[in-house]
Amino acid sequence: MPVSPARAAAFEILLRVETTDSYASELLHSSRFAKLSGADHGLLTEFVMGVLRWRGVLDDKIAEHTSQPLIKLDREVLIALRLGAYQLLFLDRVPKHAAINESVELVKRARKKSAAGMVNAVLRKISNSHFSQKRQEVGPSFDDRSAHPAWLVERWQRIYGPEAANKICEYDQSMPQTAVRMTTTLSISDASRASLDGQPRAAVPTLECISSPPAPPFHTAFEQVRAQGIQFKGGRLLGQAAVLKAGDISQTAFRERRLVIQDEASQLVALLVGRGNSILDCCAAPGGKTRIMAEKNPNATVVAMDLHPHRANLLRRLAPESNIQVIAADARHMPFATTFDRILVDAPCSGTGTLARNPEIKWRLTPEDILRLQAYQIEILTAAMKHVAKRGRIIYSTCSLEPEENEAVIEKAMASERSFKVVDCGGELRRLATQGELVWEGIESLLSGPHLRTIPGVHPCDGFFAAVLEQG
Repeated sequence: MPVSPARAAAFEILLRVETTDSYASELLHSSRFAKLSGADHGLLTEFVMGVLRWRGVLDDKIAEHTSQPLIKLDREVLIALRLGAYQLLFLDRVPKHAAINESVELVKRARKKSAAGMVNAVLRKISNSHFSQKRQEVGPSFDDRSAHPAWLVERWQRIYGPEAANKICEYDQSMPQTAVRMTTTLSISDASRASLDGQPRAAVPTLECISSPPAPPFHTAFEQVRAQGIQFKGGRLLGQAAVLKAGDISQTAFRERRLVIQDEASQLVALLVGRGNSILDCCAAPGGKTRIMAEKNPNATVVAMDLHPHRANLLRRLAPESNIQVIAADARHMPFATTFDRILVDAPCSGTGTLARNPEIKWRLTPEDILRLQAYQIEILTAAMKHVAKRGRIIYSTCSLEPEENEAVIEKAMASERSFKVVDCGGELRRLATQGELVWEGIESLLSGPHLRTIPGVHPCDGFFAAVLEQG
């Protein structure tokens, strides 16, 4: 029997996520699935993200109805079971016969025909149990916390308290808002008539750089999305942010990377960098923060560095401003002796503040990974500290909720580089509020001691940490 395009694509993406280090969000917006209709792409996204968000609950339900340990099932079989179970348990409008029969067909197509009968039986048992509960008006209760590894939930309860931990879990299980940032010359109300920044650019020093053709103007992209009935509203945190109000942006200029989706907390981190004549972004890809720093400092040189050449190429496309130079290099061993007024270290991290967007992370991460990442983060930060000019600043940030990757990194790095002092982020946030950049009223709620801390569910954004350090 045929399998719908959305289910076939969902099975393919879930298998790649399971067997490689791929991220679902990147695969969903890859060119391979660009030809799907808007309806099919929306259903594909629902299937993939739903299965990844609720994997723990789905596995529990599957385990209730099979005698075979899940760890012994072939990956293709388990993915088909999860995909079918998600439709049966969470999507009332999907016909149960389609959810079951097409899951069986997916197993056959994956050359696991011997498991087809088992998949059929397990999904029918799940369906019968689920609909029996509904008829008895005893609806299944899907606890947001049970959709996370227990060790993560326990950590957050200890660090942030039970109430905040519950909000984090709840936020992770929802579809997060889609935010973009207006350029300095664009506004939400009149984006299509705006022009690009015409201020003169500073001369950029010669560096071995990786470049690609610049992206089309932002105003052209806004004309396109407006013509397609896509609407934005003002951001919750930032005055120059916009949040998707209506419409589907998957087939628009966003796919062509003429406009960049960027969470408001991520934008806020870039704004903390402030003003400088020379700026270094150590771990810059995919380039959203780089672009903001270049826009806010049009006469400055902005050096954007990434370890991987292919990501550096992507960065050049996403951050096309003429005052940006892109290089591929290891931030722990910088290929120059230059010092900078401002350095951003947006360090590679566990990503636990972004689980609503990247739910696969919570099933890959282990407690040991956090300490391994900490060692890497300290290396990058201490190397960057050696390139800060006198009275210059370094901004360290992550999208992690874990103190080991945040406060502990700052403490250990400053122990080896004693010429730095911590700058109170409260004063920086109030400066941004005075300038109209920050519109969130509860500034104190954005602080953890002297540092920036956003918490998913408590704030309308991903979880980010940032510390500002100044060279003495």
